[in-house]
Amino acid sequence: MGLPMLNNRLSCLNTFLIYWLLLASSLFEIACEPPRSIFIMYLSRFSFLLGMKPVKNFSAQVDLSGVGLPLWKAQRMYDQGYRFVGKHSSIKVCEWTKKALRGCDHCYKQEFYGIQSHQCVQMSPVSFFCDYNCVHCWRSLSFTLPPKNFVWDSPESIVDGCIQEHVRYLQGFKATVKNGEKFKESEYPKHFAISLSGEPTLYPYLPQMIDLIKQKGMTSFLVTNGAHPDKLQFLLRHPPTNLYVTLHAPNKEVFEKECCPIISDGWENLMTALALLKKFECNTVIRLTLSKATNMTSPEQYAKLIESAQPKFVEVKGYMAVGGARVKMGLKAMPFFKEIVAFAKAIEQHSSYRIINEKINSNVILLTKEKND
Repeated sequence: MGLPMLNNRLSCLNTFLIYWLLLASSLFEIACEPPRSIFIMYLSRFSFLLGMKPVKNFSAQVDLSGVGLPLWKAQRMYDQGYRFVGKHSSIKVCEWTKKALRGCDHCYKQEFYGIQSHQCVQMSPVSFFCDYNCVHCWRSLSFTLPPKNFVWDSPESIVDGCIQEHVRYLQGFKATVKNGEKFKESEYPKHFAISLSGEPTLYPYLPQMIDLIKQKGMTSFLVTNGAHPDKLQFLLRHPPTNLYVTLHAPNKEVFEKECCPIISDGWENLMTALALLKKFECNTVIRLTLSKATNMTSPEQYAKLIESAQPKFVEVKGYMAVGGARVKMGLKAMPFFKEIVAFAKAIEQHSSYRIINEKINSNVILLTKEKND
């Protein structure tokens, strides 16, 4: 066989394999992901198998000089789908929002609490500041604390900017959304999930930000690690719709291994934060994010802490091997849904909380306190 004929056959094989990869990806993912992004992903991953030069550098050229991060890190976050607002805030359109827009599925928070996934803004006012570097966290950002005398953006600029960036990002999905009415609704968000990244209670104007969200007729879910109970005290007069406190571990020893805190009194602060939950009139939630590698142990100790805190709800959720967590812990640490169910039932046995709902593909169980008639 001559060299020209061999090259032609290899070229045909390359073309065939590329189209086969695109077809295969569509069978599994095209319903909930833009076809072009799937094609680029597979082409970038497998181009070396086809004798082609690696496909790379799809970075958009945007001005990120105003973000309070090294430029290379800001660019990496941008490429991952983050959109920055001011110096330290950001949004990222959640996968459940995308799925809800396409009519594929919705977030478990819609299932449990009634918020509409296609109208939810996932955001953070402190994108890269946190007291912990939890091993299960998929935000692989090497968190630090804010520098002394840091100049913070105003709540108004953050809330308005997050809505603007969220709606702007959604325009790229318009052609793939069959339900035009749902897309129009998505351009008028009704909910803020203050949970994207970092520890939001580090933002000194958080109470004012929550009030502003409420003034706009929107609901808010705040997720905190409990490291700053003094800040939670202020929220008693400025409560979000749902206040989540993440319970990372059943005891201090596991907490230190799981959270890798950069503050010295993290566990003690968490205990103080849990004790505050009884004072809140809003919905209060304790969330457990469990991994088989670190903290999926001692359900009776979790139950004791939950019983003492008396939240309205408890979420028992499995760690997911996504983002940076894939490197730190990998797939083997992910519990199966049946294991999450068994753990939730063990908490039931040691507390007055009972299972009331579940979402299998989110690997989460919801419990609430048993009613005594």
